[in-house]
Amino acid sequence: MNIILLGPPGAGKGTQARRLVDERNMIQLSTGDMLREARTSGTEMGKIVADVMDRGDLVTDEIVIGLIREKLTTGQAGGGYIFDGFPRTLAQADALGTLLGELGETLDAVIEMSVDDDALVSRITARSTCAACGEVYNDITKPIPADGRCSNCGQTTFTRRADDNADSLRTRLMAYYKQTSPLIGYYYAKGDLTSVNGLGEIEDVAAEIRTVLG
Repeated sequence: MNIILLGPPGAGKGTQARRLVDERNMIQLSTGDMLREARTSGTEMGKIVADVMDRGDLVTDEIVIGLIREKLTTGQAGGGYIFDGFPRTLAQADALGTLLGELGETLDAVIEMSVDDDALVSRITARSTCAACGEVYNDITKPIPADGRCSNCGQTTFTRRADDNADSLRTRLMAYYKQTSPLIGYYYAKGDLTSVNGLGEIEDVAAEIRTVLG
């Protein structure tokens, strides 16, 4: 099963993707992770990525599609793939659809994690992350344990993103709505889109996603 998770920054896509990896043996294809991995891989594609990034240029859609092609043709994903951070634009969505068709793959579901912007801002400005394992905490809904240790790995160092403030988040939301939100209509028209409440409790959101995926 191949799926896309859509939603604005802080909607919880990463959290739900990690659960799907654990529960369904899926592989999370994160654009950022793929670029970092390719840069040090020594492969032909990796050399191209390193050259582009070293020059400070933007990585093109063609390069990202090339990386995804490599993953789809060489990876072992018993449960399928989760596309995280790609596509971001209609052109990228078309390119991904073409690639999947060429490889005989299908896109089985597009899940929009729908949010209320004001509630999202309130949630994200209270967010902190374990510096060791990436477990996410929230001052309101999931505070750091009283003993100051991460419940996942036991480490004691936590960080807050510099841009996890109201002004920065609203800027990131505007960029999302301008660039990526047209994908919601695109995939709705194709009959692939299902919306879930991205601001629900983690377990409740996971249950909604399980219902969608069957």
